[in-house]
Amino acid sequence: MPSMLVIATTAVPDHLRGALSRWTTEVVPGIFVGTVSARVRDQLWDAVKEIVGDGAAVLVHPAPTEQGYAIHTAGTRRRVPMDFDGLTLMRMTATPQRPGTVKREQSAG
Repeated sequence: MPSMLVIATTAVPDHLRGALSRWTTEVVPGIFVGTVSARVRDQLWDAVKEIVGDGAAVLVHPAPTEQGYAIHTAGTRRRVPMDFDGLTLMRMTATPQRPGTVKREQSAG
């Protein structure tokens, strides 16, 4: 039975956005909404995980959980879904530093 899904993308290749737009509607840049079967949803998400590259993506879809939905992530994200006694909460991680950047310390004087 088809169900609704939302895929949010950040800094992904254009061809991934094109592939997602075949099955969903891009309601605002990077946010895709659609109604597809679980099989199509899983195949879309597998493609997203393979193609995301240095970007990031989040999938939210209905699931038989206390909250009524499941969250999946791919790519580099600061927000990581964590299970907490059956509830999915988002944990914030430290801002990833780019290679070659130096953290400056403030001097006291």
